[in-house]
Amino acid sequence: MNRRKFLTYLSLTPVITSKLLANDDSDVYLTHEEFKVLLDVHKRLKKLKKHVGFAHFNLISFDKALFFARNYSSIGAFTKQEIAFIERLFYEDPIKYGFYGMKTCFNITHEIDTTMVKKVPHTGHYLFKGKSEADYKRIISDVGDTLVLTSGIRNVVKQLSLYIAKIYSCKGNMTKATIQLAPPAYSYHTISDFDVGRKDWGYKNFTADFATTAEFRRMKKLPYIGMRYTRNNKDGVRFEPWHVEVI
Repeated sequence: MNRRKFLTYLSLTPVITSKLLANDDSDVYLTHEEFKVLLDVHKRLKKLKKHVGFAHFNLISFDKALFFARNYSSIGAFTKQEIAFIERLFYEDPIKYGFYGMKTCFNITHEIDTTMVKKVPHTGHYLFKGKSEADYKRIISDVGDTLVLTSGIRNVVKQLSLYIAKIYSCKGNMTKATIQLAPPAYSYHTISDFDVGRKDWGYKNFTADFATTAEFRRMKKLPYIGMRYTRNNKDGVRFEPWHVEVI
């Protein structure tokens, strides 16, 4: 390890420093300054979600996010440094983090056509009208009403928010975060897919434990849907039995 990198590590908190040193030869980490910007963006996005509401936050565009931030002091305008960091997360090639998935969204200002979406009652989530909505209804009919939509449409801002939260929880480890959650330009939630889970299971629905449920076993037999992220998938993403591939 070179001296400059070592000194950078020492400037971080002890927890982050120990993680960096332990994974220096393989995992890619944010620098101390980048992590500080990430924290600022993370806080601002949480304020934005509180302002626009949980459901609307799933659909909001980046331009609208900037508008609300500029015009409401409870959020506060994104700084140039924060915007540059957000644009980097959207446009950079995640192969360097071990993610090989296909890009699904090419413009950070991508907008969801709200006339083409349907809000699913009692979930706070939306689905695209057509195949996505029809598949979800059919799954509930075939599997049972113990299954529920846990995440539907996620436009750029929502996926960005989740991605940043994941990087934060991974202590700035971009490699670890990116194999657990797709970067904002690479999420199929922006164009078609959705997540389901077992009612009253909470966070366990987003773990491999969901594959042990009767609901999942019944879902696997359905010929009209697929599983986007199987075990050892070519995209380099963790196993996600809850993620429904719209085919």
